[in-house]
Amino acid sequence: MTRLIGYILFSLALVLAITWLLALPGVVQIDAAGYHVEPQIGVAIIFVAAVILASIFIFSLIRKLLAAPRYLRAKSASARQKQGIEALSNSFIALQAGDAQKARHLAREARGKLPQNSAAQLLEARSDLALGKWGEAREQYRTLIDNPKTSLAALSGLYEQAQAQGRKDAALTFAHKAHSLSPELPWASEALFNELTQNSDWAGALKMVHAQNAKTRAEKQGRRRKLAVLHTAIAAANEISDPNDALDNARVALKLEPDFVPAALIAARIHSNKGEIRKSSSLLKRTWRATGHPHVAALYASAQPGISPVERLKRLGDIIPTPPETEQGAIVLARAAIAARDWAIARRALNPFIEENPSQGVCVAMAQIEEGEKADEGRARQWLARAVSAPRDPVWVADGVTAAEWAPLSPITGQFDAFEFKVPTSALSLEQNQLADIDTGPQTDMEAEITPTPPPADEARTDKSKQTQIEPAGIS
Repeated sequence: MTRLIGYILFSLALVLAITWLLALPGVVQIDAAGYHVEPQIGVAIIFVAAVILASIFIFSLIRKLLAAPRYLRAKSASARQKQGIEALSNSFIALQAGDAQKARHLAREARGKLPQNSAAQLLEARSDLALGKWGEAREQYRTLIDNPKTSLAALSGLYEQAQAQGRKDAALTFAHKAHSLSPELPWASEALFNELTQNSDWAGALKMVHAQNAKTRAEKQGRRRKLAVLHTAIAAANEISDPNDALDNARVALKLEPDFVPAALIAARIHSNKGEIRKSSSLLKRTWRATGHPHVAALYASAQPGISPVERLKRLGDIIPTPPETEQGAIVLARAAIAARDWAIARRALNPFIEENPSQGVCVAMAQIEEGEKADEGRARQWLARAVSAPRDPVWVADGVTAAEWAPLSPITGQFDAFEFKVPTSALSLEQNQLADIDTGPQTDMEAEITPTPPPADEARTDKSKQTQIEPAGIS
């Protein structure tokens, strides 16, 4: 409505203006080329305005005609660019969907329409990699290394290809190159860090982690964890050869991760071997309260070298009540009581946990009690038979393998900080194989095979191969 009113008003104004011009008195004399014209002044003004407008229109038309080829070229280029971008997008989608052949075809189409776009070449190289065309992918990536915009992406592709082909040296070369270009690049940093740790170059790994810049809270926590594990690895390596340095590193690890059990065990063992029983006991008591880890309780019992099994049992009473609050605490207390031949305490410790689905540790300990207290081999064999199908006790597990002690690397993949103390799901271990032989093998003293008698504390200190395990060997 507003536009209509405006149009009407404008039309009226234009008609009035033309009428006013036509009504102006006077004439204009024009003599040109032998012609003499005397139009009214209003008509002359209108004619001049019409000529100007016609000139502008003709000039604009000629200009558009002259610019038509350039316009058509620009429009064609725009259409090609649009098609290229669409092909590039579809290529990425196809690659993510797992259709590498289609992704490669679309990437080549995108390269034809976008010759200056490096992303199309990267997608084609990635598609070649997915199709197993190693040579073509490698050549594509190598042509992209010289371009600062694509060098890191090309190195990433070459690293992935070398990893897939099992060429570890080449993969590390690409990782080193990428790390030199961008020290904060995650995959390159991780590759170099793994190389250092798998070569047990703990000092180099520490230097690398210290150089990393952690920004987020999660990154800072991950950095602290890495540093704690590295310091613990150094402590474990030096526990026998240089106990003072090992103790310093274990303390640093505990500052970073206050409840890190492997570091606490190393530090406590060193304190114990140096005769610093109070420091060892204090550290173990605090770690036990925080973690309830059975290895901590077992080491606490034997932290004072040379004491008798009865005295070790008495020491355990400082941290584990009777009856114990946890199953693992009950197993540690029962084993100590069995070693001291205090069958009453051993039974009281295990009684709360024998009714509903007892673990293997509980079953084996009950078998030892039955045979040791009453010499009832029948009952002992029943408990051992139950142990075969009983739930496993928590142990150190990494990549499906169990171990009696923690280690900084997985024995299978070499992954850093892979060990977790948990109930294994499908892992096989020596104890499980021994339990499987119960039905077919001799039953006499089977419990001694499953749970070896711990060596005296003096022997544990003198035997260097067992220096890192003062706690009873039966705990796993």
